[in-house]
Order: sequence, then C-alpha cells, then structure tokens
Amino acid sequence: MLKIYDTETAKKTILRRIPFSSMTFPVKVMERTALLFGAGVTPQQAVARILASVQTEGDIALRRWSMLLDRTDPKEFRVPADDIERAFHSISDDVILAMRKAADRIRQFHKFQPLPNWETCEMGGTLGQRVTAIERVGIYVPGGTAPLPSSLLMSVIPAQVAGVHTIIVCTPPNPHPAILAAAHLCGLDQVYQLGGAQAIAALAFGTETVPKVDKIVGAGNLFVTLAKQQVYGMVGLDGLAGPTETVVVADQTAKPAWVAADLLAQAEHDALASAILITPDRSLAEAVQMEVAHQMETLSRSEIIAQSLSERSGIIITKDIETACSLASEYAAEHTCLAVADPQKMSALIPNAGGLFLGEHSFEVLGDYVAGPSHVMPTGGTARFASPLNVMDFVKISSIIALDEITGQELSQVASIIARTEGLTAHAAAADFRSHSLFREEEWPG
Repeated sequence: MLKIYDTETAKKTILRRIPFSSMTFPVKVMERTALLFGAGVTPQQAVARILASVQTEGDIALRRWSMLLDRTDPKEFRVPADDIERAFHSISDDVILAMRKAADRIRQFHKFQPLPNWETCEMGGTLGQRVTAIERVGIYVPGGTAPLPSSLLMSVIPAQVAGVHTIIVCTPPNPHPAILAAAHLCGLDQVYQLGGAQAIAALAFGTETVPKVDKIVGAGNLFVTLAKQQVYGMVGLDGLAGPTETVVVADQTAKPAWVAADLLAQAEHDALASAILITPDRSLAEAVQMEVAHQMETLSRSEIIAQSLSERSGIIITKDIETACSLASEYAAEHTCLAVADPQKMSALIPNAGGLFLGEHSFEVLGDYVAGPSHVMPTGGTARFASPLNVMDFVKISSIIALDEITGQELSQVASIIARTEGLTAHAAAADFRSHSLFREEEWPG
C-alpha cells in the first residue's frame, strides 16, 4: 500500500536527501561484494581494484572481470558490425518505426539548442568564444533486468547533434537486439559488450581493444556510478546518477487512475526508485492509493514496484497547491509532473526540476521515450544546479582574446596593480613590460 504522509513526516522520511557519500548499501550488495572480492571489502574498494587492474592490465583484466562479474567470456569485446545490422533486421517493424519516430524527435529538439560562436570588437580588439565538439565520448547503456535502447538514443543523438567525432558505446555482455538496433539506427559501429565498473575503466584509461575517451555519459548501477566518481578528472562526466525519481503535483482536477499509472511506471524501474504524489486533496490521495493497489496486480514487475512503493515512495498531503509546488521544488526531483488545472502557472513556482511535465497529456513516460528532450536527467536533488543531458554536454568553450596594442597597454597597468596586491611579482613584471613597451628597453622605468 502507498502510504499517506503529512508534510513534516514526509520531510523526515521519503523527502529526506542522503548525500551519495553517506549512503548505506543494500545488504544483498554487501553480501555479493564480500563473496566476489573478500570479506570486509566495500563497494568503493572493489571498484578501485577493478579500475587499477584495467589501467595496468588492459584487456586481460577486462576479460577476467567479465568472467567473474558477468559470468561470460565474450569472443571479442567489440560487437561485429554484421551483428549490429543483423539485430536491426531482427526487430519487428513496429518497434523500428517507434524508435525512428523517437530518434527524429530527439534530434529535432536538440537541434534547437544553441551552440553560439561569437565575437565583439567593443572592448578594444577582439574578444569572443569558440565552441568545439568533444572529440571522443563514451556512452554507457544499461542492460540489466530492463534493456534500455531508449537510453542509447537519448545519449547518442545529442552527441551527434553537437558534432562529436567518435562515439563509443559500452553495454553489458550479450546485448539485447533492441540496443544493437538502436545503435544501427544512429549509424554507430563502435559498440562494446562490457558492463559495470570495468566498462567505465576501459573508457577512461583505454585498453588494447577499447579506445580512451574524453568524457563518459550515461547512467548505470551502483558500481558504474562509483567508477564514474573515481575516474572523474581523468575524463569528464555528465554527473553521478542515483535512483530514478518522479514527483506528481496534483489538484482536485487530476484523474486518479492516470496519476496512479504514472507513479507505477516510475516505481517499476528499480526497487530504489521514488514515486511521490504531493496534493492538498485528501480524496484524490485516497483514490490514487486505491488505484495503485488495483493496477499493480496486473503488472509484470509487481515485486519491484511493491518494494519501491513501500520504502521510497508515498503520498504527501499539503495545505494548498502552492505549498505542494514549493515542496516539489525543494525536493528538486528528476521528473516533476503537474496534474493541475493551470500547469503553466504552477510551473513558475518550481524552479528546481530536471524535467517539468505540464499537464496530464505530457506525462513522464513520454519523456522517457519520445517527447524530444533527453531522458538522462539530474537525480538526487542535483536539479538544484544541474541540467538534463544536452548538446552543451558534448562541447567545450574556448575563450578568444585578441586585444589591440593600446588596450593591451592600458589593461597591463590594471593587471600589474592587482598582481602586486596578490604578491605575484612575476605576473606584475610581465604586465609592466607591456605597459611600458613604448620605452626602449634600457629606458624602461620598471
């Protein structure tokens, strides 16, 4: 049963954010880690061991970890191009048409995102910025209990729009044909059947088989996230993805069956997923509670859903809809859905959200697959400062500085004063040479 909370109790329970560094790991994870790596070894230590071995041993370590952790020994890590094409032709026409539609909308949306090069001559000479694509990007596509070809589309296409030259996909061994079909649809030919921390290590360090990349994006399990955390600085990252989460803010106009269906869709992702309804309407809350119990009886992942609903989810009753919006913004969910009479107006009260879904016809599942924006969104409250995956994640900006001589001399005097204030006399001297460059060297008063 989906529990109903008052606001204060919810803040202490289902809305309470725990820093990633302070999270306790599930008992099953700790038991499996001890079994595979030895008693007393933490997941962080296990990941560090995997990373170090791949960095020093390359493909040999990749094969060893694949056999131990994934219980498979791929004939080759790189999926042959013929296998990718064969998988594409093995998928039913309706699935291919659906993926094409999604891909077209994702591409169209991201083409609207600006990548501005600009220059100005209004500050003495020329100043500006140049935007260039990151050269090599690695994309991790999960392949666990629910293979996610949509994640490949949502990550690869923004990179392609940005102009990334080399895109490398890693996904766990024996990839689902739909993932390979999505790769073929995007025109990719570098797909490696590598999962977990060893995949992140291969992308970060490079091996005999897997090219080293400049940035890694894509969500994964706990070990993928820990590995991304540990390689940060050697490569760029899109962020550290935690369990997925949805908040639905609803008023008396919302349809209980629809709200329940949206919560259940979120809960089936993962036992750690959060599906939260915030509403001032108790009758709606109770109707949704009944709908959830009724609908989940027919769902294939009901065991996962039940665990998510009992441990990480719930319904929160607020005094009014404005308080509901404020609470949602404070929580800063990955997905925030507004099932209210005036979603546009209420959205102005929620500055913090990975994705805002306005109205019951713009529900979160459409964002997962086909609306257009990438479904790779900030989790764990990071929507307070982070953004969904977008074309800017795949480019970098270079500042252009080309001052004219007079401006250079004038600014050198300013720079010299600031440098001496900081005690950096070599900085000041370099500026002084320019500010006095009209003198002959032997006449320089410095």
